[in-house]
Amino acid sequence: MPDPGADEASAMPDSDTTSLAQRLDAAVAGLPPAYFGLVMATGIVAIACQLFGLLLLSKLLYGISAACYVTLWVLTLARIIRYPRKIFADFGDHGLAPGFFTMVAATGVMGTQFASIDDKLYLAGVFWWLAVLLALGLTYPIFTLLITKREKPPIDRAINGGWLLLVVAWQSVSVLGGTLAPLFQAYTQELLFVSLMTWLVGGILYLWIISLIFYRYLFFPFKPQDLAPPYWINMGAMAISTLAGVGLVRYATSSPLLVDLVPFLKGGTLVFWATATWWIPMLLLLGYWRHVYRRFPVRYSPLYWGAVFPLGMYTVATYRLAGITEVTVFYHLSSTFIWVALAAWGLAFVGLLKNVGKVFLG
Repeated sequence: MPDPGADEASAMPDSDTTSLAQRLDAAVAGLPPAYFGLVMATGIVAIACQLFGLLLLSKLLYGISAACYVTLWVLTLARIIRYPRKIFADFGDHGLAPGFFTMVAATGVMGTQFASIDDKLYLAGVFWWLAVLLALGLTYPIFTLLITKREKPPIDRAINGGWLLLVVAWQSVSVLGGTLAPLFQAYTQELLFVSLMTWLVGGILYLWIISLIFYRYLFFPFKPQDLAPPYWINMGAMAISTLAGVGLVRYATSSPLLVDLVPFLKGGTLVFWATATWWIPMLLLLGYWRHVYRRFPVRYSPLYWGAVFPLGMYTVATYRLAGITEVTVFYHLSSTFIWVALAAWGLAFVGLLKNVGKVFLG
């Protein structure tokens, strides 16, 4: 005769397992497309640490970014298989669709880490191709869906700093291409040409999108919840454009086309850096208004990685700019911002761990 106690004991683990499975399934179903911002932020801070000689910390962050990159792709593929309608709905959502471009930027940042931190050049080359394919494969389908939708939200509900992830995505291709150009000498001119084209496209896209964002900021009512963390991408998109421009200037002598464009490249790069710098006080004031004056609570969200990434990117871009201009103030600025970026990353990572703990522990 079966022991009722034994049956009850054996049933308990199944119930716990089912509960965990449900929480994991819910996490996959609701996975924000912009979660790859975690990889972008961690990777660029790792590169910043390497530049300033914090090699152990750089390796640690590099390992974390690689693990997160693989994990997020596994979760994304699981979401595609289990919830294809949700994926398709996100593609056509003006608020969520731009988040998919974090996949491109995260791939570009990973490739740059492979080349600059781990010396895995051919793997970096593979990631450059993957970034190019993702940029093409996401940009045109997403914008085709958004353009051809019958019903569209008003601009004050649809546009935000997250749209500038499109700029970040294309500029990440330029940055990685510029990094690889001197390392693959048989393809140097081709890589620099693609890097130049994507740098120019990224600059034009920024002008288009930031005009809409500025229009929304100035001429529509603003609430604290409207200032989601991706508004820091206003600055981050210009910071990565600066870094991409620096790469083109550094290796211009390897391309006859770029040699003729050096004055333009330097001027454009400085314009991008100045614009990124202009945004910082504005964003700090808006953050103060949101969290101090209006007392909007600070709670962990995957979107906060969209605020960490610009800080890390500004650090790296400013450091690299010091190298091509020999202006020491750039170095002093970057040596300050690396600690700001590390602090922001640490706070966001603590929030991530708490969030993951809720999934596994309930």
